[in-house]
Amino acid sequence: MTRPQRHPTCPLASVRRPRWHAILARFLRFFFRHLYTDLAWAYDFIAWATSMGQWRTWQQAALETLGPDPTLELGHGPGHLLADLSAAGRRAVGIDPSPQMNRLARRHAGGTPVLRARAEALPFGDRVFGTLVATFPSEYILSPETLREAWRVLRPGGQLVVVPAAEITGRAPHDRLAGWLYRVTGQSSPPHPSWQRALAQVGFNARLELVQQPRARVQRLVAVKPGAQGEFAGSASGA
Repeated sequence: MTRPQRHPTCPLASVRRPRWHAILARFLRFFFRHLYTDLAWAYDFIAWATSMGQWRTWQQAALETLGPDPTLELGHGPGHLLADLSAAGRRAVGIDPSPQMNRLARRHAGGTPVLRARAEALPFGDRVFGTLVATFPSEYILSPETLREAWRVLRPGGQLVVVPAAEITGRAPHDRLAGWLYRVTGQSSPPHPSWQRALAQVGFNARLELVQQPRARVQRLVAVKPGAQGEFAGSASGA
């Protein structure tokens, strides 16, 4: 789904854009804020339509490089990735600050635990998870507060996997139109180089991967907490 352009000071931001881009970005921020709350019922359709039917395929790029269990999804949205994790036999839990998304995720992800919480203040103990995953998050994902919390709840050797954006590369007319819209709104821009610095300041070893799919190129950030895999120090059952 097309998401609001990120603020130039955010590590995920790319280059500065014309004034009309900023106006459009503010509108998109307003729209998606409501899409996560009172318009949550329309989320799946809008994600499907704006991605030309590729949204779920883009999401699943995160599954190809996950570390060990337990797995925490940050910003679980409607819960489809949680359902994928459960179907793959992983021990997963999700958090999202939106009560509307919590309800949708409980419906889509069956018995997978979901909690209303923010990534900047995770309700878990230290060194609980082997993997944290987030797909198409907003600016919060690389804020100092989120990264410190990610570091705290990951065990040594664990990893944070983020799918921040995708570029539509299909040649059909509808793909070309969608690809142009993504480019002019900054949604397919590569992460700003400062993302690596933000992760390194916390202690992560990070890399950017480009995943080629039939009609798109998906960005995937993988950040590893150095150290050997060890015993869990806490519980992933939530506060």
